[in-house]
Amino acid sequence: MSQKYWPKNYLPKSLLGRSILILAIPILLIQAIITVIFIDRLYGDVTISKTSDIARELNFILNSEIIENDSYPLKYIHEKAQPLSITVNIDADPKETKFEHTFFDISGRYLIKALKSQVVGLKSIDLKSDETKVKLIVYRDNINFIISLSRRRATAENPHQLLVAGFLASCFFIGIAVLFLKNQVRPIRILAKSAESFGKGEKISFSPSGATEVRQAGHAFISMRARIERHLEQRTAMLSGVSHDLRTPLTRMKLSISLMEKDDQLDDLQGDVKEMEDILNEFLAFSRGDSGEEFSIVDPKKLIKTLIKERKRLNHNVSLNLDNIGSDKIKFKCKALAISRAINNLLSNAAKHSEKTIVSVKSTSDTLSFIVEDSGKGIPKDLRQKAIRPFERLDTSRNQNKGIGAGLGLAIVSDIARSHGGKLILNHSNDLGGLRAEIQIPL
Repeated sequence: MSQKYWPKNYLPKSLLGRSILILAIPILLIQAIITVIFIDRLYGDVTISKTSDIARELNFILNSEIIENDSYPLKYIHEKAQPLSITVNIDADPKETKFEHTFFDISGRYLIKALKSQVVGLKSIDLKSDETKVKLIVYRDNINFIISLSRRRATAENPHQLLVAGFLASCFFIGIAVLFLKNQVRPIRILAKSAESFGKGEKISFSPSGATEVRQAGHAFISMRARIERHLEQRTAMLSGVSHDLRTPLTRMKLSISLMEKDDQLDDLQGDVKEMEDILNEFLAFSRGDSGEEFSIVDPKKLIKTLIKERKRLNHNVSLNLDNIGSDKIKFKCKALAISRAINNLLSNAAKHSEKTIVSVKSTSDTLSFIVEDSGKGIPKDLRQKAIRPFERLDTSRNQNKGIGAGLGLAIVSDIARSHGGKLILNHSNDLGGLRAEIQIPL
Protein backbone atom coordinates (compact mmCIF):
# COMPACT_ATOMS: atom_id res chain seq x y z
CA MET A 1 0.00 0.00 0.00
CA SER A 2 1.25 3.47 -0.87
CA GLN A 3 2.67 5.42 2.05
CA LYS A 4 0.80 8.47 0.81
CA TYR A 5 -2.56 6.97 1.76
CA TRP A 6 -1.43 5.01 4.81
CA PRO A 7 -3.73 5.91 7.75
CA LYS A 8 -0.85 6.65 10.12
CA ASN A 9 0.02 9.68 7.97
CA TYR A 10 -3.17 11.28 9.28
CA LEU A 11 -2.73 10.26 12.93
CA PRO A 12 -1.50 12.74 15.56
CA LYS A 13 2.27 13.11 15.71
CA SER A 14 2.61 14.21 19.34
CA LEU A 15 2.64 11.86 22.31
CA LEU A 16 -0.27 13.73 23.91
CA GLY A 17 -2.36 13.49 20.74
CA ARG A 18 -1.73 9.77 20.37
CA SER A 19 -2.43 9.15 24.06
CA ILE A 20 -5.75 10.97 23.77
CA LEU A 21 -6.57 8.95 20.66
CA ILE A 22 -5.77 5.67 22.44
CA LEU A 23 -7.99 6.73 25.35
CA ALA A 24 -10.88 8.22 23.37
CA ILE A 25 -11.36 5.57 20.67
CA PRO A 26 -12.30 2.70 23.05
CA ILE A 27 -14.62 4.96 25.05
CA LEU A 28 -16.37 6.24 21.94
CA LEU A 29 -16.59 2.72 20.47
CA ILE A 30 -18.19 1.45 23.66
CA GLN A 31 -20.54 4.43 23.59
CA ALA A 32 -21.45 3.65 19.96
CA ILE A 33 -22.07 -0.05 20.68
CA ILE A 34 -24.23 0.78 23.68
CA THR A 35 -26.12 3.33 21.60
CA VAL A 36 -26.79 0.79 18.84
CA ILE A 37 -28.00 -1.80 21.34
CA PHE A 38 -30.09 0.80 23.17
CA ILE A 39 -31.69 2.05 19.95
CA ASP A 40 -32.42 -1.49 18.80
CA ARG A 41 -34.06 -2.45 22.08
CA LEU A 42 -35.83 0.85 22.76
CA TYR A 43 -36.96 1.72 19.25
CA GLY A 44 -37.53 -1.88 18.31
CA ASP A 45 -39.09 -3.60 21.30
CA VAL A 46 -40.85 -0.59 22.84
CA THR A 47 -42.17 0.74 19.53
CA ILE A 48 -43.41 -2.68 18.42
CA SER A 49 -45.11 -3.23 21.78
CA LYS A 50 -46.87 0.14 21.74
CA THR A 51 -47.75 -0.22 18.05
CA SER A 52 -49.28 -3.64 18.68
CA ASP A 53 -51.61 -2.05 21.23
CA ILE A 54 -52.61 0.58 18.67
CA ALA A 55 -53.21 -2.13 16.04
CA ARG A 56 -55.57 -3.93 18.40
CA GLU A 57 -57.41 -0.68 19.11
CA LEU A 58 -57.76 0.09 15.41
CA ASN A 59 -59.09 -3.38 14.65
CA PHE A 60 -61.51 -3.03 17.55
CA ILE A 61 -62.73 0.37 16.31
CA LEU A 62 -63.06 -0.58 12.64
CA ASN A 63 -65.00 -3.72 13.44
CA SER A 64 -67.88 -1.53 14.63
CA GLU A 65 -71.13 -1.33 12.65
CA ILE A 66 -71.59 1.49 10.16
CA ILE A 67 -75.10 2.94 10.02
CA GLU A 68 -75.95 3.33 6.38
CA ASN A 69 -78.29 6.01 5.04
CA ASP A 70 -77.87 7.99 8.20
CA SER A 71 -76.56 11.48 8.84
CA TYR A 72 -74.05 10.09 11.33
CA PRO A 73 -72.85 6.73 9.87
CA LEU A 74 -69.70 6.57 12.07
CA LYS A 75 -71.59 6.98 15.32
CA TYR A 76 -70.45 3.70 16.84
CA ILE A 77 -66.92 4.04 15.51
CA HIS A 78 -66.51 7.51 17.05
CA GLU A 79 -67.89 6.30 20.37
CA LYS A 80 -65.02 3.83 20.55
CA ALA A 81 -62.35 6.08 19.00
CA GLN A 82 -62.80 9.29 21.01
CA PRO A 83 -61.82 7.83 24.41
CA LEU A 84 -58.69 6.45 22.74
CA SER A 85 -57.79 9.85 21.15
CA ILE A 86 -58.07 8.43 17.68
CA THR A 87 -59.70 10.38 14.82
CA VAL A 88 -61.58 8.41 12.15
CA ASN A 89 -63.10 9.84 8.96
CA ILE A 90 -64.28 8.58 5.57
CA ASP A 91 -62.92 9.71 2.22
CA ALA A 92 -64.15 8.25 -1.04
CA ASP A 93 -60.99 9.28 -2.94
CA PRO A 94 -58.15 9.73 -0.45
CA LYS A 95 -54.66 10.88 -1.38
CA GLU A 96 -52.55 7.85 -0.80
CA THR A 97 -48.92 8.32 0.32
CA LYS A 98 -48.00 4.64 0.64
CA PHE A 99 -45.63 4.11 3.55
CA GLU A 100 -43.52 7.21 4.13
CA HIS A 101 -41.16 8.29 6.89
CA THR A 102 -38.08 10.50 7.16
CA PHE A 103 -34.63 9.00 6.65
CA PHE A 104 -33.60 9.33 10.30
CA ASP A 105 -36.94 8.12 11.68
CA ILE A 106 -35.72 4.84 13.15
CA SER A 107 -38.85 4.15 15.20
CA GLY A 108 -40.99 4.85 12.12
CA ARG A 109 -39.57 1.76 10.42
CA TYR A 110 -40.60 -0.45 13.33
CA LEU A 111 -44.03 1.26 13.53
CA ILE A 112 -44.82 0.68 9.85
CA LYS A 113 -43.60 -2.91 10.02
CA ALA A 114 -45.83 -3.70 13.02
CA LEU A 115 -48.96 -2.00 11.65
CA LYS A 116 -48.63 -3.61 8.21
CA SER A 117 -48.59 -7.03 9.76
CA GLN A 118 -51.43 -6.47 12.26
CA VAL A 119 -53.94 -4.04 10.73
CA VAL A 120 -56.19 -5.60 8.09
CA GLY A 121 -56.71 -3.51 4.93
CA LEU A 122 -53.91 -1.01 5.66
CA LYS A 123 -53.19 0.91 2.45
CA SER A 124 -50.81 3.66 3.54
CA ILE A 125 -49.04 5.26 6.51
CA ASP A 126 -47.85 8.88 6.48
CA LEU A 127 -45.23 9.80 9.10
CA LYS A 128 -43.56 12.47 6.99
CA SER A 129 -46.05 15.29 6.43
CA ASP A 130 -46.60 15.81 10.17
CA GLU A 131 -44.02 14.25 12.47
CA THR A 132 -46.33 14.60 15.48
CA LYS A 133 -49.11 12.51 13.89
CA VAL A 134 -49.58 9.00 12.57
CA LYS A 135 -51.88 9.12 9.55
CA LEU A 136 -53.29 5.91 8.11
CA ILE A 137 -55.63 4.87 5.33
CA VAL A 138 -57.43 1.56 5.92
CA TYR A 139 -59.70 0.03 3.28
CA ARG A 140 -62.52 -2.16 4.64
CA ASP A 141 -65.94 -3.05 3.37
CA ASN A 142 -65.40 -0.87 0.29
CA ILE A 143 -64.77 2.15 2.50
CA ASN A 144 -61.57 4.20 2.92
CA PHE A 145 -61.07 5.09 6.55
CA ILE A 146 -58.80 8.07 7.26
CA ILE A 147 -57.30 7.57 10.71
CA SER A 148 -55.12 9.97 12.69
CA LEU A 149 -53.54 9.65 16.15
CA SER A 150 -50.70 11.16 18.16
CA ARG A 151 -47.19 9.91 17.34
CA ARG A 152 -46.33 9.91 21.03
CA ARG A 153 -48.67 6.95 21.57
CA ALA A 154 -46.68 4.80 19.16
CA THR A 155 -43.00 5.51 19.98
CA ALA A 156 -40.77 6.02 22.97
CA GLU A 157 -40.58 9.60 24.24
CA ASN A 158 -37.31 11.58 24.24
CA PRO A 159 -34.95 8.61 23.88
CA HIS A 160 -32.20 10.99 22.74
CA GLN A 161 -31.90 12.45 26.22
CA LEU A 162 -30.24 9.30 27.52
CA LEU A 163 -27.95 9.16 24.50
CA VAL A 164 -26.94 12.81 24.87
CA ALA A 165 -26.36 12.35 28.59
CA GLY A 166 -24.13 9.34 27.90
CA PHE A 167 -22.18 11.22 25.24
CA LEU A 168 -21.68 14.27 27.46
CA ALA A 169 -20.56 12.05 30.33
CA SER A 170 -18.02 10.38 28.03
CA CYS A 171 -16.71 13.77 26.88
CA PHE A 172 -16.48 14.96 30.49
CA PHE A 173 -14.41 11.99 31.63
CA ILE A 174 -12.24 12.14 28.50
CA GLY A 175 -11.58 15.81 29.34
CA ILE A 176 -10.51 14.88 32.87
CA ALA A 177 -8.25 12.14 31.47
CA VAL A 178 -6.70 14.66 29.05
CA LEU A 179 -5.75 16.92 31.98
CA PHE A 180 -3.99 14.01 33.69
CA LEU A 181 -2.30 13.03 30.41
CA LYS A 182 -1.01 16.59 29.93
CA ASN A 183 0.62 16.41 33.36
CA GLN A 184 2.26 13.12 32.39
CA VAL A 185 3.47 14.43 29.03
CA ARG A 186 4.80 17.75 30.38
CA PRO A 187 8.03 16.24 31.85
CA ILE A 188 8.74 14.57 28.49
CA ARG A 189 8.32 17.91 26.71
CA ILE A 190 10.68 19.57 29.19
CA LEU A 191 13.23 16.79 28.62
CA ALA A 192 12.92 17.21 24.83
CA LYS A 193 13.33 20.99 25.14
CA SER A 194 16.42 20.56 27.33
CA ALA A 195 17.97 18.11 24.86
CA GLU A 196 17.20 20.44 21.93
CA SER A 197 18.69 23.43 23.75
CA PHE A 198 21.80 21.45 24.65
CA GLY A 199 22.20 20.48 21.01
CA LYS A 200 22.15 24.19 20.11
CA GLY A 201 24.81 25.03 22.66
CA GLU A 202 22.45 26.34 25.34
CA LYS A 203 22.24 24.84 28.79
CA ILE A 204 18.95 25.29 30.61
CA SER A 205 18.08 24.12 34.10
CA PHE A 206 16.51 20.66 34.07
CA SER A 207 15.21 18.57 36.95
CA PRO A 208 13.72 15.10 36.23
CA SER A 209 10.05 14.72 37.17
CA GLY A 210 7.02 12.69 36.24
CA ALA A 211 6.61 8.91 36.05
CA THR A 212 9.43 6.54 36.99
CA GLU A 213 10.38 5.81 33.39
CA VAL A 214 10.49 9.52 32.54
CA ARG A 215 12.66 10.23 35.59
CA GLN A 216 15.05 7.46 34.53
CA ALA A 217 15.30 9.01 31.05
CA GLY A 218 15.88 12.43 32.64
CA HIS A 219 18.70 11.18 34.87
CA ALA A 220 20.24 9.37 31.88
CA PHE A 221 20.12 12.63 29.90
CA ILE A 222 21.82 14.57 32.71
CA SER A 223 24.60 11.96 32.90
CA MET A 224 25.01 11.97 29.12
CA ARG A 225 25.12 15.78 29.04
CA ALA A 226 27.82 15.81 31.72
CA ARG A 227 29.93 13.26 29.81
CA ILE A 228 29.61 15.22 26.56
CA GLU A 229 30.56 18.47 28.32
CA ARG A 230 33.63 16.81 29.83
CA HIS A 231 34.59 15.45 26.42
CA LEU A 232 34.20 18.86 24.78
CA GLU A 233 36.19 20.55 27.52
CA GLN A 234 38.98 18.00 27.20
CA ARG A 235 39.01 18.32 23.40
CA THR A 236 39.07 22.11 23.59
CA ALA A 237 41.81 22.10 26.23
CA MET A 238 43.92 19.64 24.23
CA LEU A 239 43.66 21.49 20.91
CA SER A 240 44.11 24.89 22.53
CA GLY A 241 47.09 23.66 24.50
CA VAL A 242 48.79 22.11 21.48
CA SER A 243 48.12 25.18 19.33
CA HIS A 244 49.31 27.55 22.03
CA ASP A 245 52.48 25.56 22.71
CA LEU A 246 53.33 25.50 19.01
CA ARG A 247 52.92 29.23 18.66
CA THR A 248 56.05 29.95 20.74
CA PRO A 249 58.55 28.10 18.50
CA LEU A 250 56.64 29.31 15.46
CA THR A 251 57.09 32.91 16.59
CA ARG A 252 60.81 32.32 17.06
CA MET A 253 60.99 30.86 13.57
CA LYS A 254 59.23 33.89 12.10
CA LEU A 255 61.61 36.20 13.96
CA SER A 256 64.65 34.28 12.74
CA ILE A 257 63.40 34.30 9.15
CA SER A 258 62.83 38.04 9.29
CA LEU A 259 66.52 38.52 10.16
CA MET A 260 67.79 36.36 7.31
CA GLU A 261 68.81 37.64 3.91
CA LYS A 262 66.04 37.30 1.33
CA ASP A 263 66.35 34.69 -1.43
CA ASP A 264 64.15 32.07 -3.13
CA GLN A 265 64.62 29.52 -0.37
CA LEU A 266 63.66 32.13 2.19
CA ASP A 267 60.39 32.77 0.35
CA ASP A 268 59.59 29.05 0.40
CA LEU A 269 60.41 28.90 4.09
CA GLN A 270 58.16 31.87 4.81
CA GLY A 271 55.35 30.10 2.88
CA ASP A 272 55.79 26.98 5.02
CA VAL A 273 55.67 29.02 8.21
CA LYS A 274 52.56 30.81 6.97
CA GLU A 275 50.96 27.43 6.24
CA MET A 276 51.77 26.21 9.76
CA GLU A 277 50.29 29.39 11.21
CA ASP A 278 47.07 28.91 9.20
CA ILE A 279 46.81 25.32 10.44
CA LEU A 280 47.20 26.49 14.04
CA ASN A 281 44.52 29.13 13.52
CA GLU A 282 42.16 26.45 12.17
CA PHE A 283 42.85 24.27 15.20
CA LEU A 284 42.10 27.17 17.53
CA ALA A 285 38.92 28.09 15.67
CA PHE A 286 37.71 24.47 15.68
CA SER A 287 38.53 23.95 19.35
CA ARG A 288 36.96 27.25 20.33
CA GLY A 289 33.79 26.70 18.28
CA ASP A 290 31.04 29.02 19.51
CA SER A 291 31.42 28.21 23.19
CA GLY A 292 31.10 31.11 25.57
CA GLU A 293 29.10 33.27 23.18
CA GLU A 294 25.52 34.10 24.12
CA PHE A 295 22.55 34.08 21.77
CA SER A 296 21.27 37.46 20.60
CA ILE A 297 18.71 38.84 18.17
CA VAL A 298 20.33 40.09 14.96
CA ASP A 299 19.18 41.42 11.61
CA PRO A 300 20.34 38.91 8.95
CA LYS A 301 20.34 41.61 6.25
CA LYS A 302 22.63 43.87 8.26
CA LEU A 303 24.86 40.94 9.21
CA ILE A 304 25.41 39.73 5.63
CA LYS A 305 25.88 43.25 4.26
CA THR A 306 28.68 43.87 6.78
CA LEU A 307 30.43 40.64 5.75
CA ILE A 308 30.09 41.42 2.04
CA LYS A 309 31.55 44.88 2.62
CA GLU A 310 34.59 43.35 4.32
CA ARG A 311 35.09 40.87 1.47
CA LYS A 312 34.93 43.60 -1.17
CA ARG A 313 37.57 45.50 0.74
CA LEU A 314 39.79 42.44 0.08
CA ASN A 315 39.02 42.68 -3.67
CA HIS A 316 36.78 39.62 -3.56
CA ASN A 317 34.38 39.57 -6.53
CA VAL A 318 31.21 38.93 -4.54
CA SER A 319 27.61 40.08 -5.08
CA LEU A 320 24.59 39.99 -2.77
CA ASN A 321 21.03 38.82 -3.54
CA LEU A 322 18.28 39.60 -1.01
CA ASP A 323 15.29 39.00 -3.30
CA ASN A 324 14.12 35.91 -1.38
CA ILE A 325 14.11 37.32 2.13
CA GLY A 326 11.21 39.76 1.87
CA SER A 327 10.83 43.25 3.25
CA ASP A 328 9.75 42.32 6.78
CA LYS A 329 12.36 42.46 9.52
CA ILE A 330 13.27 38.93 10.66
CA LYS A 331 14.02 38.21 14.29
CA PHE A 332 17.01 35.87 13.98
CA LYS A 333 18.28 34.47 17.28
CA CYS A 334 21.85 33.27 16.93
CA LYS A 335 25.43 33.58 18.06
CA ALA A 336 26.38 36.45 15.79
CA LEU A 337 30.17 35.99 15.89
CA ALA A 338 29.88 32.27 15.21
CA ILE A 339 27.53 32.78 12.26
CA SER A 340 29.83 35.48 10.89
CA ARG A 341 32.80 33.10 11.21
CA ALA A 342 30.90 30.35 9.36
CA ILE A 343 29.89 32.62 6.47
CA ASN A 344 33.40 34.06 6.27
CA ASN A 345 34.79 30.53 6.00
CA LEU A 346 32.53 29.86 3.03
CA LEU A 347 33.46 33.19 1.43
CA SER A 348 37.18 32.56 1.92
CA ASN A 349 36.73 29.08 0.48
CA ALA A 350 34.94 30.52 -2.58
CA ALA A 351 37.59 33.24 -3.05
CA LYS A 352 40.38 30.63 -3.16
CA HIS A 353 38.74 28.47 -5.81
CA SER A 354 36.68 30.77 -8.02
CA GLU A 355 36.59 34.18 -9.60
CA LYS A 356 32.97 35.04 -8.88
CA THR A 357 30.76 34.53 -5.83
CA ILE A 358 27.07 35.18 -5.21
CA VAL A 359 25.70 35.37 -1.65
CA SER A 360 21.95 35.15 -1.08
CA VAL A 361 19.69 35.03 1.95
CA LYS A 362 16.43 33.07 1.78
CA SER A 363 13.74 32.93 4.44
CA THR A 364 10.64 30.76 4.86
CA SER A 365 8.08 30.55 7.62
CA ASP A 366 10.37 28.35 9.73
CA THR A 367 13.92 28.54 8.32
CA LEU A 368 16.59 31.08 7.37
CA SER A 369 19.31 30.18 4.86
CA PHE A 370 22.64 31.83 3.99
CA ILE A 371 23.72 30.59 0.54
CA VAL A 372 27.19 31.03 -0.97
CA GLU A 373 27.64 30.04 -4.63
CA ASP A 374 30.87 30.22 -6.63
CA SER A 375 32.12 29.62 -10.17
CA GLY A 376 34.82 27.11 -9.25
CA LYS A 377 35.00 23.41 -10.07
CA GLY A 378 32.80 22.45 -7.15
CA ILE A 379 32.93 19.26 -5.09
CA PRO A 380 31.80 15.92 -6.59
CA LYS A 381 28.57 14.61 -5.13
CA ASP A 382 30.19 11.49 -3.66
CA LEU A 383 32.78 13.59 -1.77
CA ARG A 384 30.51 16.23 -0.23
CA GLN A 385 29.87 14.39 3.02
CA LYS A 386 33.58 13.64 3.31
CA ALA A 387 34.39 17.33 2.83
CA ILE A 388 32.32 18.25 5.89
CA ARG A 389 34.08 15.82 8.22
CA PRO A 390 36.94 17.24 10.35
CA PHE A 391 40.53 16.71 9.19
CA GLU A 392 39.41 15.44 5.78
CA ARG A 393 41.29 16.66 2.73
CA LEU A 394 39.91 16.09 -0.74
CA ASP A 395 42.12 14.54 -3.38
CA THR A 396 40.54 16.59 -6.17
CA SER A 397 41.65 20.03 -7.25
CA ARG A 398 38.73 21.45 -5.30
CA ASN A 399 39.97 21.28 -1.71
CA GLN A 400 38.64 23.76 0.82
CA ASN A 401 42.25 24.46 1.82
CA LYS A 402 43.70 24.10 -1.69
CA GLY A 403 46.13 21.37 -0.66
CA ILE A 404 47.07 23.02 2.63
CA GLY A 405 45.54 23.34 6.06
CA ALA A 406 44.06 20.86 8.48
CA GLY A 407 40.84 20.18 6.59
CA LEU A 408 38.66 22.01 9.10
CA GLY A 409 37.15 24.81 6.98
CA LEU A 410 33.80 23.23 6.15
CA ALA A 411 33.83 21.21 9.39
CA ILE A 412 33.79 24.45 11.40
CA VAL A 413 30.87 25.74 9.31
CA SER A 414 28.93 22.49 9.80
CA ASP A 415 29.65 22.49 13.54
CA ILE A 416 28.37 26.06 13.93
CA ALA A 417 25.23 25.28 11.90
CA ARG A 418 24.48 22.21 14.04
CA SER A 419 24.99 24.21 17.23
CA HIS A 420 22.13 26.43 16.04
CA GLY A 421 19.90 23.44 15.30
CA GLY A 422 20.55 23.70 11.58
CA LYS A 423 22.79 22.07 8.97
CA LEU A 424 25.25 22.72 6.17
CA ILE A 425 24.05 21.58 2.74
CA LEU A 426 26.45 21.23 -0.19
CA ASN A 427 25.08 21.13 -3.74
CA HIS A 428 25.93 22.08 -7.31
CA SER A 429 25.33 25.71 -8.27
CA ASN A 430 23.07 25.90 -11.30
CA ASP A 431 23.80 29.60 -11.82
CA LEU A 432 27.59 29.65 -11.55
CA GLY A 433 28.48 26.00 -12.08
CA GLY A 434 30.55 25.63 -8.90
CA LEU A 435 29.75 24.81 -5.30
CA ARG A 436 26.54 25.86 -3.61
CA ALA A 437 26.97 25.90 0.20
CA GLU A 438 23.83 26.60 2.24
CA ILE A 439 23.72 27.22 5.99
CA GLN A 440 20.12 26.43 6.91
CA ILE A 441 18.98 27.39 10.41
CA PRO A 442 15.47 27.10 11.94
CA LEU A 443 13.85 30.30 13.13
